[in-house]
Amino acid sequence: MLKDGSVRPVGDPVPPSQLARSLELSEPARSLIDLAVAASVSYADRFEELGVRLDELEARSDIPPVEELVRLQRGMLMAHKHLARLERLLAELSGSAGTLFPGTERAAASLATEVARTREISVGLLQAVRDLANLRATVEANRLAAAANELGRTSNAIAALANNSNVRMLGVAYVALVIALVSVVVLIPNTAATILGMPSAAWVPGLAVDATLVVLAIIPLVVVFSRPWVRRMLASSHTFEARSSEGLSDLPEVSPAEAIRSRDSERLIRERP
Repeated sequence: MLKDGSVRPVGDPVPPSQLARSLELSEPARSLIDLAVAASVSYADRFEELGVRLDELEARSDIPPVEELVRLQRGMLMAHKHLARLERLLAELSGSAGTLFPGTERAAASLATEVARTREISVGLLQAVRDLANLRATVEANRLAAAANELGRTSNAIAALANNSNVRMLGVAYVALVIALVSVVVLIPNTAATILGMPSAAWVPGLAVDATLVVLAIIPLVVVFSRPWVRRMLASSHTFEARSSEGLSDLPEVSPAEAIRSRDSERLIRERP
């Protein structure tokens, strides 16, 4: 607006609209309505262009990339901002600003109907983009769930091998413990008999040798097999023997099919659709 109260349009001139001509508006109201009509047509064309891009994405056999969805959603949100500004302008022209531009009240009311229709189309398009993004998120979640299930099966197979290995080590430990107990009982009198049978021990009477060997044979037996934990272990020896027989069997090898499933699990995690 100039100092003399007149209004001068800023920017490139827009083509005259049929709405402004039908209402026989005068300047500057006619220029303002022409600009509003041109903006309404431009926004409608923009949403139609975005709708075509959305149809192309929906017609694809695969899920569209995230970059395409983000670009489309940003374009719609930007167009929504401009459309909101136009709606505010029309609301101002229907209210207090209408006195500054006589005749624009009827033009704004007529144009508001077209803008409202464009708003409905834009809301539907934006919801369609969100639905497509949710569909992609669902597909990604299903893919990750499939990979997690495959990893779970692989982990269970590893746990089964580890359990079998633990059983095997338990059997080995049981055998080692039995050998240790037998060594305690046998090696002490055996060592004593070796020492007393040496030529240097010829001075020891034969009866004393026999008594010493009997004592060294009985004491380890009494000391070892009188322990409560030894008796408990021997009482449950059938359980240890069953576990030992399972553990001492050969560990199962990973079959080619299981190896392929493991590679498929890694591929499911690393690949990008």
